Amino acid sequence: MSKTVNYKVDLNNPPVLSDEQKARLDALAKRPDSEIDCSDIPTLDESFWKNAVQNPFYKPTKQVTTVRIDADVMQWLKAQGKGYQTRMNKILRDAMLQELKNH
Repeated sequence: MSKTVNYKVDLNNPPVLSDEQKARLDALAKRPDSEIDCSDIPTLDESFWKNAVQNPFYKPTKQVTTVRIDADVMQWLKAQGKGYQTRMNKILRDAMLQELKNH
């Protein structure tokens, strides 16, 4: 029988580390990168990037803001149905990505 254990950590109040845990972290932090064994990691060649997809769980954080836009633009966005803020974000994201692509 398989049991799943959920453990939540309050990042504002992390658990206290034991002396052994602190010593292990200190030892790892002092090791130079040249001592890291990366031999089991495959090289990321062009074929990898050609087939790569964005993390399906990635969700950018939203920021609450006030935006002043023309009334007719807002009416057009709202006339398309529920989700006008999401559509506005998509339009702005597409414009941002296009500009970044061109630079």
